[in-house]
Amino acid sequence: MNTDIENLFKDKVIGHPAGLFVIFFTEMWERFSFYGMRILLILFLTAPIISDNPGWEWPRQHALELIGTYGALLYLTPILGGWLADKYTGYKWAVIIGCFIMMLGHAAMVIETPWSLYLGLALLIIGTGFFKPNMTSMISEMYKGKESKKDGAYTIYYMGVNAGAFFGMMLCGYLAENIGWSYGFGLAGIFMLLGLIQFWLAKDFFGQIGERPSKVHEVELPQNINEEAPSENSKANEGKLNPFTSLDKLLIVLSSAGGLLYLFNGPLSAIGGINLLNFKVGDVVGANFTILVSLAMFLFLIITRISRYTKVVRDKIIAVSVFGIFTVFFFAAFEQSLGSMTLFARDYTERALTGNSAMVFKIIDLILTVGPLAIITWVLYLLFKKTYSKIPYSNIILAISFIFLWYIVYYKLNREFSKEATEVPASWFGILNSFFIITLAPFFSKWWESKYNPSAAMKYGIGMVLLGLGFGILVFGTMGIPQGAKTASVSMIFLILAYLLHTMGELCISPVGLSYLSKLVPGRMIGFMFGIWYLAIAIGQKAAGTMGGMIDKITEQYSLSTFFLIFTLVSVAIGFISMVLNSLLKKLMHGVR
Repeated sequence: MNTDIENLFKDKVIGHPAGLFVIFFTEMWERFSFYGMRILLILFLTAPIISDNPGWEWPRQHALELIGTYGALLYLTPILGGWLADKYTGYKWAVIIGCFIMMLGHAAMVIETPWSLYLGLALLIIGTGFFKPNMTSMISEMYKGKESKKDGAYTIYYMGVNAGAFFGMMLCGYLAENIGWSYGFGLAGIFMLLGLIQFWLAKDFFGQIGERPSKVHEVELPQNINEEAPSENSKANEGKLNPFTSLDKLLIVLSSAGGLLYLFNGPLSAIGGINLLNFKVGDVVGANFTILVSLAMFLFLIITRISRYTKVVRDKIIAVSVFGIFTVFFFAAFEQSLGSMTLFARDYTERALTGNSAMVFKIIDLILTVGPLAIITWVLYLLFKKTYSKIPYSNIILAISFIFLWYIVYYKLNREFSKEATEVPASWFGILNSFFIITLAPFFSKWWESKYNPSAAMKYGIGMVLLGLGFGILVFGTMGIPQGAKTASVSMIFLILAYLLHTMGELCISPVGLSYLSKLVPGRMIGFMFGIWYLAIAIGQKAAGTMGGMIDKITEQYSLSTFFLIFTLVSVAIGFISMVLNSLLKKLMHGVR
């Protein structure tokens, strides 16, 4: 293993092993496909049947119920996928299996029938479970013994994540909205296939890294503190001190079953009229009763397990749990970006531009598209120079991928510049989050490294307030829209500013949670708490779909401003609560920063 690591570090690109950039491009194509498809989903499902580009004209509530369940499951299957990779397949094969299953999922989406849609989403959920946790695990193995370079490696890796999301939403969205939905879904599938082939052909380049399951179960976190792993004896002793009792295991099974029933019942009852929880307990409907009982059992499980630890460990886990609750609220609001905010972009935003404003947008779009693509192509050239003789066929596939990508970009730009007027695709606004992350992340990184680095609770507080202010911008922009209006022409500047503030909020919160989890949780519990953390995000994803689905009801009864005002007030309130709890959380963390 050490020999393989040394060999990888012999061929460096921008100071890092060339293997990191093989992973970079694989992740980039996967995120291209994932986000390219996901932003189309809400637009396709709710688009009018009678139109130039007909969709299925689902009610918004039904579409967002499905998307909420889909988003939640995407954060649950990686818990199982990481365990399977650790236990049986190894990281490399888990990535390959995940890519292949996701490719089949994208292919199914092209057919545009109900059965193919559900099959495609199921395959994407399963494939993501194999893929998502194991790319970072490969980076972890690659940098064993070279921990000082890990932060830089993860920074490069997440640039690939955001580059893929950026181009996927831009290009899949453009083809889908201007030519046809199948073209957008199909483009996502093509790049997923190219990413699979590229990684398959390069897999031997990594030697034994990611090949064999680890003897010790480890969960790699994107932001880790590179702490020394606990010894086998300490793990064994800790396990004896706090084993999972029969009651613990029963509570895990029952709460999981109740949660999954609730998760599936939402779209099944709304879309298919199949209510799996068709009963009442007093005045409480079956679905609400089931999720409340499941949450009660889960909270009892967490509280009883925490109570068995020593005081210091118990305090630290309580701190993590509080941050987990804040995380649920964050994702419930933040994930409106691919739901209600995308609908707002399509139906309530003035996207038709003419004259000078059209030309200004075309130039901005040109710079946003060609600039990042040119930089990434240059990185590809550097990778070619170092690895062409070692993984020639993988590099050829990468070259074909980029030639095709440049062609799609040329087609898009040429088509737009040949028209006097232009209509900004609703999916275009989705790229703003990735663009702002790429441009703002270095500044936030410098802030965290300075003497003005805020505590964890203050970061959460600042992030939630920024998120709320983003929705506040939309409240102000929509104040003139009449009650119950289905369309409007609000200036796009409001949506752009909202995405800017939301991204700044994300940069305060998203990297912080897992980092503090890895610092605060005992070694043996990291896997368990990592699963709990993903569960918190999954709950937030489902809540985002459910709350976003209320957009029509709230708009009809009150106004669109009221809909966004709810997110504004809740986000700002949670932010202030986090700030108020700062001193208490610092005490619970016992000096961990």
